[in-house]
Amino acid sequence: MPSAISERVELAKLCCSRDWSKAIRVLDSLLAQSCAIQDICNRAFCYSKLELHKHVIKDCDKALQLDPTLLQAYILKGRAYFELGRKEDALLVWEKGYEHALNQSADLKQLLELEELLTAAKQDKSVTLENHAADSRSSLPVSELGEYENGKTSKACENHDESDISKSSSEPRDASEICNKSSDNSDMSNGIIDKAEGSSSVQVSESGVQVNGKSSETSNNHNDLSDESNINHESTDVTDICRKSDNNTDISNGFSDKAKVNKIHDSQTNGTHFIHDKPRYDKESLKDFSSTSEPCSRLSITGCNSSDSSESLSKLNYKTDKRIEKSDEDKRNKRFSVTRISKTKSISVDFRLSRGIAQVNEGKYAYAISIFDQILKEDPTYPEALIGRGTAYAFKRELEAAIADFTKAIQSNPSAGEAWKRRGQARAALGESVEATEDLTKALEFEPNSADILHERGIVNFKFKDFNASVQDLSACVQLDTDNKSAYTYLGLALSSIGEYKKAEEAHLKAIQLDRNFLEAWAHLTQFYQDLANSRKALECLQQVLHIDERFPKAYHLRGLLLHGMGQHKKAIKDLSTGLSIEPSNIECLYLRASCYHAIGEYGEAVKDYDAALDLELDSMEKFVLQCMAFYQKEIALYTAYKINSEFCWFDIDRDIDALFKQYWCKRLHPKDVCEKVYRQPPLRESLKKGKLRKQDFAVTKQKTALLVAADLIGKKIQYDCPGFLSNRRQHRMAGFAAIEIAQKVSKTWRALQSEWKYSNRSSSKNGKRSRRRDRINIASQNRGGAGCSTSSSLETSSYGITEERSSNRPKMSWQDVYSLAVKWRQISEPCDPVVWVNKLGEEFNSGFGSHTPMILGQAKVVRYVPNYERTLHVAKIVMKDKQYVYNKTDDTIDLSEDGKLQDIMNAKTCEDLYKVVGEDFWLATWCNSTAVEGKQLEGTRITLVKMGQQSGFDFAIRTPCTPSRWDDFDAEMTKAWEALCDTYSGEKYGSTDFDALENVRDAILRMAYYWYNFMPLSRGTAAVGFVVLLGLFLAANMEFSGQIPQGLQVDWEAILNFDPNSFVDSVKSWLYPSLKVTTSWKDYPDVESTFATTGSIIAALSLYDD
Repeated sequence: MPSAISERVELAKLCCSRDWSKAIRVLDSLLAQSCAIQDICNRAFCYSKLELHKHVIKDCDKALQLDPTLLQAYILKGRAYFELGRKEDALLVWEKGYEHALNQSADLKQLLELEELLTAAKQDKSVTLENHAADSRSSLPVSELGEYENGKTSKACENHDESDISKSSSEPRDASEICNKSSDNSDMSNGIIDKAEGSSSVQVSESGVQVNGKSSETSNNHNDLSDESNINHESTDVTDICRKSDNNTDISNGFSDKAKVNKIHDSQTNGTHFIHDKPRYDKESLKDFSSTSEPCSRLSITGCNSSDSSESLSKLNYKTDKRIEKSDEDKRNKRFSVTRISKTKSISVDFRLSRGIAQVNEGKYAYAISIFDQILKEDPTYPEALIGRGTAYAFKRELEAAIADFTKAIQSNPSAGEAWKRRGQARAALGESVEATEDLTKALEFEPNSADILHERGIVNFKFKDFNASVQDLSACVQLDTDNKSAYTYLGLALSSIGEYKKAEEAHLKAIQLDRNFLEAWAHLTQFYQDLANSRKALECLQQVLHIDERFPKAYHLRGLLLHGMGQHKKAIKDLSTGLSIEPSNIECLYLRASCYHAIGEYGEAVKDYDAALDLELDSMEKFVLQCMAFYQKEIALYTAYKINSEFCWFDIDRDIDALFKQYWCKRLHPKDVCEKVYRQPPLRESLKKGKLRKQDFAVTKQKTALLVAADLIGKKIQYDCPGFLSNRRQHRMAGFAAIEIAQKVSKTWRALQSEWKYSNRSSSKNGKRSRRRDRINIASQNRGGAGCSTSSSLETSSYGITEERSSNRPKMSWQDVYSLAVKWRQISEPCDPVVWVNKLGEEFNSGFGSHTPMILGQAKVVRYVPNYERTLHVAKIVMKDKQYVYNKTDDTIDLSEDGKLQDIMNAKTCEDLYKVVGEDFWLATWCNSTAVEGKQLEGTRITLVKMGQQSGFDFAIRTPCTPSRWDDFDAEMTKAWEALCDTYSGEKYGSTDFDALENVRDAILRMAYYWYNFMPLSRGTAAVGFVVLLGLFLAANMEFSGQIPQGLQVDWEAILNFDPNSFVDSVKSWLYPSLKVTTSWKDYPDVESTFATTGSIIAALSLYDD
């Protein structure tokens, strides 16, 4: 290591030759050995000569933390602010310094200099400071304060990230604490623009300056730190060393400076990622918001300890998908400048490097790369050129080449913090989450208090679903940079993901408070409210978004999505059409609009949109899934179009649609095999050109009106009052219609059975009549798939399976027939939900097709189901204690009876605690006590705990595989429960209006619901169908539910988490029974089946309220 004396001799030579970059290196070395305040100021001065104003401010802040009275630091810091156009901040700094100067008067020269600066600034903040600055243009900041030479003025302009400015402390601090990392301020070699806040203008310099092909720098004569320069002294004033030689150096070469001033307007995304579906955000966010859009995104470069300097490259967080190209406007929004003094041909190399960076700023990436290639041909390890070329490659989406250059820069200079940072961001764009995080973490070692790097790593962590780490990084970021609106909105997304909803809302609102026109924050807040099912606030946010920018396509998609979720399909179509007029290739809007057209019976328009979605070239897996779904939905739309003029009983997806098609539809798989093996639906022109509903389908009659009113009143009782469950009027109407139809048809069955009961009571003994009645009910139907799926009888003509026995002409109705009524209404009300009977999925049924309902997914808390987390964890512990074993991924048992594991299990507070005890992924099954077979336990749901990869999170969920053996067990239980209900009501209790006399009927209905919820025989929609049938059965027994499901309660989970049907009955009856009222008014309703005879009339009825 060279001695301090020799280093100071070298420092003096470098300053005299104006090699500021090398001088900074020497000062870094000196500061690493001993942190002297004067050396910090010297380095700040060198930075000022390179126009690296951000680093000037940082060093001045460090110096002022050690000595708040240091006048030179106030002078340099004020000038740096002034150069950045922040004249008010400059004035405040100089005023503070002047106050200290008046109190101490230690350096009269600096006192007078401060007084001169203050006087000039106060007289006219917009005029040129005498002997310090050239004229400024418009409202842009003036250039580096230089002298007028040879009739020309030295100018430069640079943007600055306010977030990187450390606040000066009013009290001295330990020097070792301030300077423990001398590299913190040595990252000048590739300095960058940190942020373009809001939609305001920001200014960026191109520091490669030239006049008539020549370049120059000037120095002012007001930076003297002392009157003498003693190179043997521990700390020397660099300003004095070079003061006299400064002007002569460039004058002899005939050079003077010229700076370009670039005025950049932030794009609507304000330099941030856009997440929807969300986490978003991803994916997402956002996403969801789940995908990202980053036109003016961020990537900062400040290479630590690099040999040379630059300070302005716009920040970029690369999109994950390489196929997306930046628009010209986006390219214009990226700026980057470098100043380099090379060992040989210093000015020439410096100019070429600056020119290369200027080409990057202009979006001329190929030309920039050719310039960097020339420099690297002469010096292959030149870190700044490598970083510059890597950045150009990154903008061209050549991420592998970019990473290679950043890696070479790191090998050349391991302390180049900016190279670590940029490589981290490029790796994140390639999906290399672990490596990306490692690189950004390494970058933080060189700049531990960098709000910008914390912001970057926080977004990367969010993107890769490490939400806890994201919250930690972004929280630290906003502490350092309280005005970072992007960090606040991403903090909101991350907090929402981990279930901290109140804090998440506050973070989103803070981002909006900082910038009322910040579109992404409004969009993220919209998604937040929609996820919580607060439609009113979500719509208010969207109104604000469109007030800011009425052509913001994402707003129309979000509002269309929200209206679709509320069942207002026609209104959704209007918004989605507007969005598509702005962005015609938006597959999310196309698919959603097709779904809306499909739901309301506009099949011609639906097919057009499905086809358009199928024809798009896509750039992400999420969008490809939508394209796959468009294929399946188009087939269902064509099938439905063929049925619209037929009776509703002939609409039978479970019977008519191929099992393989339904398997792939439910699992959202690529339709290749389906196309090859399954018969396709004929196009509309071959389906009698049925492209839309008939006018008579929409005709409103007295009977239809009565049923519409009744359906709306009854159906809204199915609504869960829980976060995440939007109130959907279309689904409510569907539920009301289904419940009334179930009541009408079940009542006919019970009436026939009651007649049989009377006849049998007169002619037979007690035992005989029970036997005959059970035979005639014939509950054990062979049709397990619902609507018309049985092939065992040619007599079956209706979807709900009521048929006439040839011998007795007595009606029979199985439990499956009852539930199939509700299933069909659910299918037709929202056709894009694949609701089918599991036992009609062919091979998938045989292998155990099942539902998956997560409460925790990685580190994310699923808003709908996480309220059940604690109770599910408790149930899991009970099962583990009772069984003393669980199953691993290969279905082998894991013994829990040894080593005190059971006690550890009972002490577990989280699913992570459970995982530590078991030591691997596992599952366990709850049980349901049988009613059909005394002492038998049926397999209930499976509680699964799976560790999820790199995010140190877990998939904690319930899964219910429906295998043939399990189906048989629950079929027997449902048969028994239905039989018990029929026995109870169709005998002496039939037609009763005595509430107390109907207690056993009520209990029987709830027991049947208990087994249904645990059965889960549908691909989806089991919960809604279950409660619809419950309402219909109560109506059939002359009891109407007039209350609401209690807030926070989900009836299906009540059943799933109870081991015994009687426990479920007891838990539900406490709130359900008091809200039941005895009534027979439902019997006056028109018959649903005859009033809405065709499929088309039913679709019209579900859509009428939209008009």
